[in-house]
Amino acid sequence: MSTAAVHSLWTTVADPIAKIEAPKIEYGQLAPTLIVAGAALVGVLVEAFVPRKSRYYAQVFVSVVALCAAFAAVVALAAGGYGTTRAHVAAMGAVAVDGPALFLQGTILLAGLVGLFTFAERRLDPAAHGNRVDSFAAQASAVPGSDSEKAAVRAGFTTTEVFPLLLFAVAGMLVFTSANDLLTLFVALEVFSLPLYLLCALARRRRLMSQEAAVKYFLLGAFASAFTLFGIALLYGYAGSVSYGTIAQVVEGKVSTVDPALANTMGNDVLLLIGAAMVVMGLLFKVGAVPFHMWTPDVYQGAPTPVTGFMAAATKVAAFGALLRLLYVVLPGLRWDWRPVMWGVAILTMVVGAIVAITQTDIKRLLAYSSIAHAGFILAGVIATSKDGVSSVLFYLAAYSFVTIGAFAVVTLVRDAGGEATHLSRWAGLGRRSPLVAAVFAVFLLAFAGIPLTSGFAGKFAVFKAAAEGGAAPLVVVGVLASAVAAFFYIRVIVLMFFNEPRLEGPTVAVPSPLTVTAIGVGVAVTIALGVAPQYFLDLADQAAVFVR
Repeated sequence: MSTAAVHSLWTTVADPIAKIEAPKIEYGQLAPTLIVAGAALVGVLVEAFVPRKSRYYAQVFVSVVALCAAFAAVVALAAGGYGTTRAHVAAMGAVAVDGPALFLQGTILLAGLVGLFTFAERRLDPAAHGNRVDSFAAQASAVPGSDSEKAAVRAGFTTTEVFPLLLFAVAGMLVFTSANDLLTLFVALEVFSLPLYLLCALARRRRLMSQEAAVKYFLLGAFASAFTLFGIALLYGYAGSVSYGTIAQVVEGKVSTVDPALANTMGNDVLLLIGAAMVVMGLLFKVGAVPFHMWTPDVYQGAPTPVTGFMAAATKVAAFGALLRLLYVVLPGLRWDWRPVMWGVAILTMVVGAIVAITQTDIKRLLAYSSIAHAGFILAGVIATSKDGVSSVLFYLAAYSFVTIGAFAVVTLVRDAGGEATHLSRWAGLGRRSPLVAAVFAVFLLAFAGIPLTSGFAGKFAVFKAAAEGGAAPLVVVGVLASAVAAFFYIRVIVLMFFNEPRLEGPTVAVPSPLTVTAIGVGVAVTIALGVAPQYFLDLADQAAVFVR
């Protein structure tokens, strides 16, 4: 073999002593996410090393401390000006620390804390074999109805893994709302989706329905994630970067240097339009907007009710936060392309959610279609493409999340021999049997309907006002008509509770522990406070409504 042939088998290194720069991470500004993720890992260690009898108390303690500490960190960052004057992009461009991110992170943490109280409730079900039980399967790995499941129930096992799963989901949501590049967005999407798929399958009663809901959510969620990932690849091909700021500059034609490897694809509008559509499609799936809503009623009905309440509130906040950032930071130059599509999605979502909800006979499915209609109302604020639009969406999400968790917490209280009595006919006469529970639920329903002096009215007024000022007056008309239709089925439930005769074999209202009482009490307090005196919170949302790029 010749020397030339031998030498062609290797190559030389141009600069063997080239320095690899260490990444610059602003740990203080990422503290909320790091605290929650760290506590989730501690929760996994608790499962491994703490005796089974003590795990429940250890997990609840770790989770509550972590969520409170993370919220305190958010407040400290906001007080330090990171939501306004000192807003910037941290973690080498991966995460934005700005007003919308901090506002939505605070909302998610509070929703997670209130949701955690419903997770930890152990007094609603009758004690099994002398042991207090919660809403979750005794042993998640046991086949429903098998001998191993019965043995786990007799032994008093509880699935305390739900607490670290909740924390992992919250950590993913915190990153999702503040992601400043497409890869961070995708990783955060998976980090908060996978725990939710698991949590949906863990119901103690009706386990087969619960597992069916989890499989549907997982399969459809995997499809949505695949669309998102394909869209990210196309946007990278278009802009030569996954950074929000760089993509926005390429869209607006402000990039002077072009990567030679991407010179043939950069600036190709087909890649931009299809890629943006696919990423937005993945986010609309998480929001539950029509026509990407088909998972919502089945998953809401099948999942354990505490999980449904947490998911309905926190997932919507996180997904709308990511959608706002994508449309306002990355694609403002495409406004004339995405606005007409969003008009259509918002109108479909409001109309379908309101009309189909009328036909529902299960309270959890009714609240699922209600959440779809609310996604349409929030989209009206997104379409406004103004600072008022952003602030109105932030306020609406904060108000809606507490009403939702409170409403699902009330649903956990109405029970019969088979567990929760979710069929509407079982709620007849509840106001006479348990006036306080029925009155609290009526407050939540009136807030969903947007009746004055509730947070729902203040939120709807804010988004509709922003949409009208943004040139979407016809959308507001559709929204008001859809709200009128929605009010019908909310008030129908109130009439059923207070003006129908209670059935002799009707359900009982369980007496909850202070945990669920706190969750419901916070929901009522926030609903009334944001309805009676919303101005302070509207101003807070307005201050937090500017994105950093």
